[in-house]
Amino acid sequence: MYDVIVVGGGHAGCEAANISAKMGMKTLLLTINKNNIADMPCNPSIGGTAKGIIVREIDALGGLMGIVADLSHFQIKMLNNSKGPAVRSLRAQADKKIYPKKMLEFLEQNPNLEIKEGMVEDLVIEDSKVKGVILEDNSQIFGQTVILTTGTYLKANILIGSENTPNGPHGERRSNYLSERLKENGLNIIRLKTGTPPRIKKESIDFSKMHEENGDNTYWSFSHDINPVYEINNQQKCYLLYTNELTHKIIQNHLDESAMYGGYATGVGPRYCPSIEDKVVRFSDKERHQLFLEPESMYYDEWYLQGFSTSMPRYVQEEMVHSLKGLENAVITKYAYAIEYDAISPLQINPSLENKLIEGLFTAGQINGTSGYEEAAGQGLVAGINAVLKLKGKSPLILKRNEAYIGVLIDDLVTKGVTDPYRMLTSRAEFRLLLRHDNADLRLRETGYQVGSVSEEQYKRYVEKVANINKLFEEVKNKKLLIKEEVKEKFINNGYDVPKQSMTYEDLLKRPEITFNFLKNFENFDYTDDVLEQVEIELKYSGYIKKAYKEAEKLQKIEEKEIPDDIDYNKIKNLASEAKQKLNSVRPKTIAQASRISGVNPADITILAIYLKKEYSKNE
Repeated sequence: MYDVIVVGGGHAGCEAANISAKMGMKTLLLTINKNNIADMPCNPSIGGTAKGIIVREIDALGGLMGIVADLSHFQIKMLNNSKGPAVRSLRAQADKKIYPKKMLEFLEQNPNLEIKEGMVEDLVIEDSKVKGVILEDNSQIFGQTVILTTGTYLKANILIGSENTPNGPHGERRSNYLSERLKENGLNIIRLKTGTPPRIKKESIDFSKMHEENGDNTYWSFSHDINPVYEINNQQKCYLLYTNELTHKIIQNHLDESAMYGGYATGVGPRYCPSIEDKVVRFSDKERHQLFLEPESMYYDEWYLQGFSTSMPRYVQEEMVHSLKGLENAVITKYAYAIEYDAISPLQINPSLENKLIEGLFTAGQINGTSGYEEAAGQGLVAGINAVLKLKGKSPLILKRNEAYIGVLIDDLVTKGVTDPYRMLTSRAEFRLLLRHDNADLRLRETGYQVGSVSEEQYKRYVEKVANINKLFEEVKNKKLLIKEEVKEKFINNGYDVPKQSMTYEDLLKRPEITFNFLKNFENFDYTDDVLEQVEIELKYSGYIKKAYKEAEKLQKIEEKEIPDDIDYNKIKNLASEAKQKLNSVRPKTIAQASRISGVNPADITILAIYLKKEYSKNE
């Protein structure tokens, strides 16, 4: 008997299994093929806009993705670094061979975790409570909780033109029956689709016709616990190129041969990561589309053509690729394909990621309707933590929208549901100035320590950092810069306005142009870069940050207005029919969550609030 059984060894499964075992539970990770643990069937990159912040949050809560990415990448850069801190995010190009290898090493070092190969095709369920899993040979493995992280393997079909092959990624076997069994137990099954572009042989690429994209000359890391281990001047180059008129003409001429436009696909594809044929159709006014060539591994001869996902037939892919500058003689080592798969409606899961219909069953990743390694890993971490908390009889970890992008992600899923694979964007977070790359540990590490997902050693480092931040705040508040002649000269040489009188370092840092790097000309601020960065950002954006916190406090007051589980929305007079339907389907936990449901209007929320006050306050 296991405490936690995790089904699937993708990014969600790795985080769920690791954190469960780290928190002391006897955990089993079941995967079809151990060699595919933490596989990267799409681009082997970690992070990106908003996604990079999710990776930092995973690390702050004691997860693995950040540290494994730091140990396996060969290029890293901070996106939007010239813009405000709210939109900055790390992105690293990971080595497709090294990343899974490092992840497996961490998992195998966890003494409470066992890894087995096996195909799960059913669940053991008694009285609407999960008791274990059933493998394809009908053998049973029992566990107190089960976490499904099945990725794109549920009844998966590979689509290339009119070809439809019943396989998972890389031609792996698919799960044929599990989604049907879930449906028999009352879960709503939806059909989704994603895709991947062709891979190109390095020797056949003419890089001279493309624009070089280099890593940053600043050291970065996702993890709060290790220092950068790479050589900053030895990062791998990537390359920028574009589609052209000929590319678009080829696509348009063969549009009916693609799986999507030819009617061969039934799943709904991702809106924010469309295929190249979808881009050409939807954005017909654009003369070109941006593409990137990025190596998959230092050990492979294959380069990934980012932005060129397609389900066209192979011979059309050849024409399309050869129309691109620098790829006229390209050799395609792997053809692009689309993949369809089953997922469940996330409206049937609680904010803890436990299923509403089957107690003890948690789901995370693409089975919940998301796309992306980072979104999957974040959910896996939360599902693993909450499986453990359930076993310990404790309240679940529910991250709020003003606390983490992971909180926004899960709230969006369980409140709004999905019609296409969900992708995290900074625009989805109303408090993005609070949810920054630089303060992920300050937001979440204390929480992780309280629930048991952060170790004593990790917490000790965090406490020390907080102490240094507070100490530095006091220093800049109390110390003044005397405006002497040599000081004036430094200001003038840098093109800065010279202060008319002595100023505290705090007031100086509130100026947009003044940084700690400049102030080090006058004072020895002996602190780590992350401490200096934190204080500088907090001072420069203090007005905006205080305003955001006030708005978050208002939301929190609404969030605290809980809705009883036994409420009958059909009894509420004057509530719109659509609102009744949506509220009965989602079963929101709070008034705030109810207000975010699509189809529930402000007037409905007012009626609901009045009803709750009238009917339930008298029982208190």
